[in-house]
Amino acid sequence: MPTWNFEYKSFREDYNKLGGKDRGSGQHFCCWQCDESLTGQRYVLRDDHPYCIKCYESVFANSCEECSKIIGIDSKDLSYKDKHWHEACFSCSKCRQSLVDKQFGSKSEKIYCGNCYDAQFASRCDGCSEIFKAGTKKMEYKTRQWHEKCFACVVCKTPIGTKSFIPREQEIYCANCYEEKFATRCVKCNKIITSGGVTYKNEPWHRECFTCSNCSTSLAGQRFTSREDKPFCADCFGELFAKRCYSCKKPITGIGGTRFISFEDRHWHNDCFMCASCQSSLVGRGFITDGEDIICPDCAKAKLM
Repeated sequence: MPTWNFEYKSFREDYNKLGGKDRGSGQHFCCWQCDESLTGQRYVLRDDHPYCIKCYESVFANSCEECSKIIGIDSKDLSYKDKHWHEACFSCSKCRQSLVDKQFGSKSEKIYCGNCYDAQFASRCDGCSEIFKAGTKKMEYKTRQWHEKCFACVVCKTPIGTKSFIPREQEIYCANCYEEKFATRCVKCNKIITSGGVTYKNEPWHRECFTCSNCSTSLAGQRFTSREDKPFCADCFGELFAKRCYSCKKPITGIGGTRFISFEDRHWHNDCFMCASCQSSLVGRGFITDGEDIICPDCAKAKLM
């Protein structure tokens, strides 16, 4: 809260000095303003000229800011920023407590005691909503401000002080709590992924954690496929789940765009789908079954002759 000092202004009464005139000469001693005799009367000197009380107060006295009445020579004139008050009128605009010899604040042409000024105008902590008292250390970030003890992590309540912090949705987090609460974690080991990582089915993995579910070979950067949401390398998937070629007995994985032919309950790699007699490719051609074998039409005709 800003503080100011005010000054008392008193009026000098002088019954000896005659404004440069000699009382002993018999010359008429009168008010400089109204010319009324001042002999035996109270008067005030201003700029070495005598004034009766009435004229002095009419011409020179200040008006009270509070009651608008003249502050006479028998009253104390309390002044602040070209404004004047009777001693009894110099009080807080809100609670009316006397401000004589006390700290006060000014706002919008009004004066307030310390408590009322703080309650109405002092900035407040975004943490506890209490005011910042004079001399209190203030922690600021963007448009927000806190007491030093209130500027703390929302999770662990540890004061941030000069340590690094991360703001998120109007809350303040220390680095450790932020990582624990918001950092990306590997779906397999549940530890924080600090760099790199692999995304599979919209879930994050450490590269070293993203392995074949059967042989544990790393799949990062490798061809793989999945079964029941579990990743497998090509070899393991073929051995465990793939159809097998009727001709070469090797798995038909389908990885990398491998094409295959199916007939009844049998399957062939494209390259293995050949006539059992002449070994010509039957892909895209008609064929005839010969027991467990398949043969091209030409070989079938030759067998019939």
